[in-house]
Amino acid sequence: MKAIIESNRHITVREIAKQLNVSHTTIENHIKRLGLVKKLDIWVPHELKEIHLTQRISIYDTHFKRNAIDPFLKRIITGDEKWIVYSNVNRKRSWSKHDEPAQTISKAELHQKKIMLSIWWDYKGVVYFELLPNNRTINSDVYCQQLMKLEEAIKDKRPELANRKGIVFHHDNARPHTCLVTRTKLLELGWEVMSHPPYSPDLAPSDYHLFRSLQNFLNGKNFNNNDDLKSHLDQFFGDKDRKFYERGIMKLPERWQKVIEQNGRYLTD
Repeated sequence: MKAIIESNRHITVREIAKQLNVSHTTIENHIKRLGLVKKLDIWVPHELKEIHLTQRISIYDTHFKRNAIDPFLKRIITGDEKWIVYSNVNRKRSWSKHDEPAQTISKAELHQKKIMLSIWWDYKGVVYFELLPNNRTINSDVYCQQLMKLEEAIKDKRPELANRKGIVFHHDNARPHTCLVTRTKLLELGWEVMSHPPYSPDLAPSDYHLFRSLQNFLNGKNFNNNDDLKSHLDQFFGDKDRKFYERGIMKLPERWQKVIEQNGRYLTD
């Protein structure tokens, strides 16, 4: 019975009882003795196949070993995109009497106004960010233009990296990031492009660190126009001290190691 319960964790007590032709109480007692409790499954970005698990292990093992011999985290410039909506509905808990219904709040419109944020940062802070025109998205031409602006920002804010061509550039595998035009532009810039396996936002610093904090900041806020939104972003990025950005980058080796130990599976923290 233990083996059947262990191998059927996603089916109900009723289904297991029917399969074994025993009572619900018998199954529930066995589950309690096994120390199992019912938990809501955690969403992950993608169902990783064997090839994806292997890629994650191989790439992160290489990064981990390289950093141990030749630390390069302080040379990383990482970037990503995020949609920012103008109306950030925040569902809250409120006090109600026992016989009263919960307070209501309207959901955000399905196709509400939004704008795309593109941002690049390192262990010291934000190097460059911009907001695209309303409802515009990234393509290879736009991305290459952004990379040229980023190059100027690096020369201004991180001259020590620009002068010795020491930039290790990190971005994900979105199509505008990996197409031939973009790869050619990155070769022209002379930046070392850091390997990043497909379907791996759990190892992208913007996803697991910066954007989480940013979304918490945005929750409950409503913006009237682009200037209003940009002002709030300036406030958020400016209020974060260097230690915040440093933590996001310096977590990488620990996360690489965890992925290797978990045989390539997603990190869910």
